[in-house]
Amino acid sequence: MDSRDCVHDRGRGDLRARGRERDSRAGERASTPADRRALAPVVGKALEASVVVLYVALLSTTLYGGVVPEYRTAAGAEVGERALAESAQRVQQAVPADARRVAVRQQVTLPDTLGGSEYDIRVEDRSLVLDHPGEGIGGSVRLALPPTVESVSGEWSSREAAVVVVRTSSDGDGLAVRLESERRDRDEASPDDGGSDR
Repeated sequence: MDSRDCVHDRGRGDLRARGRERDSRAGERASTPADRRALAPVVGKALEASVVVLYVALLSTTLYGGVVPEYRTAAGAEVGERALAESAQRVQQAVPADARRVAVRQQVTLPDTLGGSEYDIRVEDRSLVLDHPGEGIGGSVRLALPPTVESVSGEWSSREAAVVVVRTSSDGDGLAVRLESERRDRDEASPDDGGSDR
C-alpha cells in the first residue's frame, strides 16, 4: 500500500469525523432554542411572583413594624392632650367663682381608649395628670381654680363614667373638688344631676 493512499484515507476519516461533529453541534443548536422557549414563561412567572411576595412582605414589615405604631402613638398623644385640656376646662366650669356653699355634680366625657389602651386621669398638686401605659402618651395640665377651693382630689378611669363633684368643704369655709368614677350602666340621662346653691 502506497503511503499516499494512507494519507488520503486518513484525510477522508478526518473529514467524516469533522462532519459528524458539525452535525451533532447543529443538532444541539437546533434543540436548545426550543427548550429555552419552553422554560421562558415559567421562569418569568416565577420571578414575577417572587417580586410581588417580596414587595408585600417589605410593605407589611414597614407599616406594622414602624409607621403604624408611630402614627397610633402620635394620634393617641394628640387625643390625650385634647382630652386632658377639655377635662380641666370642665372641672374649672363646675366650680362657681364666688360661692362658698355649693353642691355640684357634673359628668365629664372622656375617650374610652388612647392609642388602643385604657388610661387614668388623677389629681396631683392641683393639676390633672394623664397616666397611660404606652410611651409617648401622657401629660399634665394645671387647674385654674378660684381661691375658695381648699382641696382637689380623686381619679378618673377610662373604664368608667367620669364625674366632677364640688361640695362645701368639711370646715364650711371653702370648697372641695373631687374626681369620681361611676359604673357606666347607671342611668346617665342628665349629665348635671346636681345644682348649685349660692
